[in-house]
Amino acid sequence: MAEMTVELVAVERRLWSGQATLVSAQTTEGEIGIMYGHEPVLGQLVEGGTVAITTEGERLVAAVHGGFLSVTGKTVTILAESADFSGDIDVDAAKAVLADTTASDEAIAIAKGQLRAVERA
Repeated sequence: MAEMTVELVAVERRLWSGQATLVSAQTTEGEIGIMYGHEPVLGQLVEGGTVAITTEGERLVAAVHGGFLSVTGKTVTILAESADFSGDIDVDAAKAVLADTTASDEAIAIAKGQLRAVERA
């Protein structure tokens, strides 16, 4: 199966870079799946969404908060405001944010995205 170059970058650092066979992401227009040779597209990522990257041997799922997805026929670049891999997420802390009645809308969206990423992993 043909592979494409994928980069997942958050404001603070590059989280992942490599070859993948499939990328799926939640955008403001709906969920999109990208494979090698996809038509060029630019999408806005949803607040508290997820991105899944499938390689030959593994599937990486990350919670992303805002940003953009840029696709060419051979590359996918995900530029997120913030991102966390599902394995790095503290589930109890995310649940605590959701239980906190004083939490901001942004904090709630991030926590929901983190829990969604853990479920999808």
